[in-house]
Amino acid sequence: MARRRDRIRAAFERFHFAASAALGSAEARRDRAARAHAEVMAELWLRETGHDAAQQDPGLARVLANPRFAEVVARVAEDRAHAFDRWQGDSPQVLSEIVAGATPGAAGDDPAEWKAVAGEAEAVGAVPEMWVLGTGSVEGGTPFRVAVPLLDGAHLQIVSTPRTRERAEAMVEQLVLRMLRHFRPGVVNVHVWDVGQLAGALPGLYPLTRTGLLTVHDPTRLESLLAQLADRIRRVQTRVLAAGSSSLREMAEQSGKRPESWMVAVLVGNGSELPEAELRQLQRVARGGIAAGVVLVLLDVPVALRRPVESVTFGDPPGVDPEVDAAPVPVRSSLTGPHVLVEPDPPVPPDEVTAICTAIATAHEQWRGRLGAFADLLPPVEDRGRDRSHQGLVTEIGFSDGMPTELCLDDHSPHALVGGPSGSGKTNLLLAWISGLAARYGPDEVELYLLDFKEGVSFTQFAPDPDGRRPDRLPQARLIGVNINTDREFGLALLRHLSDVMRVRAESARRHGATKLAELRTELADRGITGEEARLPRIVAVIDEFQFLFTGRDAVSAEATALLEDVARRGRSQGVHLVLASQDISGIDALWGRSAIFEQFVLRIALPRARRILAQDNEAALELPRWHAIVNHDSGVEHGNQVVKVPEAGAALVREVQRTAFDTHPDEPEPVVFDGARAPDHDTLAARLPAGLAPRALVGQFVDVHGSPAVAELADAPGRNLGVLGPDARVAVPLLCSAVESYVAGLPDEGTRVLLVPLAPDAAPAVDELAGRLHGEVEKVFADGFAARVTELAAVVRDRSGGTGTGGHPPLVVVLFGADGAEPMLDRTGTEDLRAVLRHGPGAGVHVLGWWQGPQRLKTLLAPPGAAIEDLGAWVATGVQGTDLAPLLGGQPLDWTPTPGRGLFLDRARHSRPQLVILTDRGGGR
Repeated sequence: MARRRDRIRAAFERFHFAASAALGSAEARRDRAARAHAEVMAELWLRETGHDAAQQDPGLARVLANPRFAEVVARVAEDRAHAFDRWQGDSPQVLSEIVAGATPGAAGDDPAEWKAVAGEAEAVGAVPEMWVLGTGSVEGGTPFRVAVPLLDGAHLQIVSTPRTRERAEAMVEQLVLRMLRHFRPGVVNVHVWDVGQLAGALPGLYPLTRTGLLTVHDPTRLESLLAQLADRIRRVQTRVLAAGSSSLREMAEQSGKRPESWMVAVLVGNGSELPEAELRQLQRVARGGIAAGVVLVLLDVPVALRRPVESVTFGDPPGVDPEVDAAPVPVRSSLTGPHVLVEPDPPVPPDEVTAICTAIATAHEQWRGRLGAFADLLPPVEDRGRDRSHQGLVTEIGFSDGMPTELCLDDHSPHALVGGPSGSGKTNLLLAWISGLAARYGPDEVELYLLDFKEGVSFTQFAPDPDGRRPDRLPQARLIGVNINTDREFGLALLRHLSDVMRVRAESARRHGATKLAELRTELADRGITGEEARLPRIVAVIDEFQFLFTGRDAVSAEATALLEDVARRGRSQGVHLVLASQDISGIDALWGRSAIFEQFVLRIALPRARRILAQDNEAALELPRWHAIVNHDSGVEHGNQVVKVPEAGAALVREVQRTAFDTHPDEPEPVVFDGARAPDHDTLAARLPAGLAPRALVGQFVDVHGSPAVAELADAPGRNLGVLGPDARVAVPLLCSAVESYVAGLPDEGTRVLLVPLAPDAAPAVDELAGRLHGEVEKVFADGFAARVTELAAVVRDRSGGTGTGGHPPLVVVLFGADGAEPMLDRTGTEDLRAVLRHGPGAGVHVLGWWQGPQRLKTLLAPPGAAIEDLGAWVATGVQGTDLAPLLGGQPLDWTPTPGRGLFLDRARHSRPQLVILTDRGGGR
């Protein structure tokens, strides 16, 4: 028993010893782990706080004094010394050099050297990547320059304390001055809103308000400023960046020029939260602002913004009495991190700030007041005609806040409406627009159709000189119409042509699987298709005073309205653009109730005092000064307004653009010129008649975009006679002579006989002159021998008609001057013979060309059973009312009022209704 007790005691003692050893080892391990954890935490605190900062932190005093952490403190001090020694080498210098390279010019210069100058002369140039704030240092080491990205880089958010608010405002003022001084005045526009001041912050910048470079906003109307910024972003995104660029910066890098100025919005708050609605709007502006050139500089406006945004934080020094002004101000920047102490550049003295701003405002006034600055909007001569029109037509028309402003005709704004009363500069704007297009695009990229309905010669300078003293012309022009205030049919002909062009292009697009012009041009290029099929320039039709086209409620207005609606609707996809200009569109009766037409005119240009061009409630044009315009690419809605100064184009500069374009493209065909004050020349039109066809009698020129000669083919076929109707011998006789001369010129010299019958005394001089210009056998038959000659002619016709041949008769041309006088000279038999000549003569090679003073006697002559109105297969009427011509149309009503120099021409073989023609002038002009 005793031995068993001893064994148990011994075993218990061994267990007790083992448990004690295990517990002792665990406690020792726990102590070592606790010490290691404490050392790790102490090292973490020291490294996060920084060795030097930890020495000043009361919360870490016990850690630094604990001998157990001496090794940790020494290790941190050694690492700090090693890193600081490396940093204190050449790192600050290298960093300063990097900053200097990213902040050229005023973006990084010393404010102490600023003078009252306006900054760089060039408009934009290279945009600095960063803008200097001041000097930074790490724990009192070597200083280096500190900068932050702005403008195209990021927004800036500044937080201050009551004691440092003045220094923060000085920093903002200095940054704004850097941006204003770096660029030409007008490239940067500043908007200031201060919640606590009626006049706004930054008073030293107030001289800039004189020219609009600085706008101070009502402290109670922040939503108005934010709406203005949002409208700017929306306009840039929908208009300027619509071609595919992601930002204005990218667009500037691609094109070499910046299309829009910057808007810098300085918002000065008091540290209080903004209302929820304004907060959301501010965040939306911040998200889309940088890409659209809208930059926010926020001072004490608490708001969480997504990147890109940089921050600068001003703080009161710990443990320092806030009343002590000399205390150092700790400033931290998000770009340099918490360990870099930033010392802002010293504020510029207020007097110098005012002087600098006054100089900038003066330079801005001088820039805006420049005359003849249209030359600054044109590309260099060596770059003329190089732009491509695949995506649209873009040209600079003026200046807005010192930046060139563009007019765009593309898929988004296919058509333009221009308005302004007389003397507002409408003609100057149109000439500048046309010249700008001609300077940028060649004839393969743009074709121009120019019509001016007012009594003027606005577009005459683009046409060839009829006197030959000026060799140049505008090679992009295909049609030029001037002095056509009474010829509405010219506009109608143009709209018909545009409709035909759209139809042809639409058919080509369907064949090649394209939906718009840009796709069609690309598809044709990919397939290697060249020639006329691949030549698809954009077409711009400029119609000045277009309201004349819709005067009254008649057939011309009705057709023009339908065609205008069709072209406006379908032109977008086919590259056909309309530019309609008018003094006032409110009185166009034909367009009442057709609002869908003007909805397609997205681009609106309102000149001073223009009404009803912009949206109904947009009256901004009423306050415009001379030489300015409202350019609106948003259908005239007010948020799309852009005030543009339109410089005077000047005749010399327009001529220089035209001459350069002509020298580059001298082989382009001449444009068709319609001059309402000049009749088409007979010889010019006759030279354009095709050879090798049946003989043709020239009566004038059709009103179409090709200026086609109006002719009657007088082949040996029934009805191929020609009548000239008109009471005025001074018009009708030369017209008949022109027709006879052109017809006989197409007949063979041998065998041709011409009988000239002057039954009207007024025609005798013209007959004598005509006889000298005709070839073949020419015979004059006077009144006393007319009856006998009619009998002979009837016999000739019967002999030829009764022959066995079917043709080959020598031509016999009978020309009656004053055919109305034949009635009292002929008895019943003679009248029947004349009817027989009219009816059967053309088939036998005998053609009658006659002048009747009135249609009624002609209708009597053609009355059945001896003849019919079809026996006069072609006629041209001048000076005759449309109601009087109805008998020659089988009773069809005809709405026509005679106009000098114009006539109605009907060739029954080609037309179902009479066609308007411009009468020829044998002498070359009226």
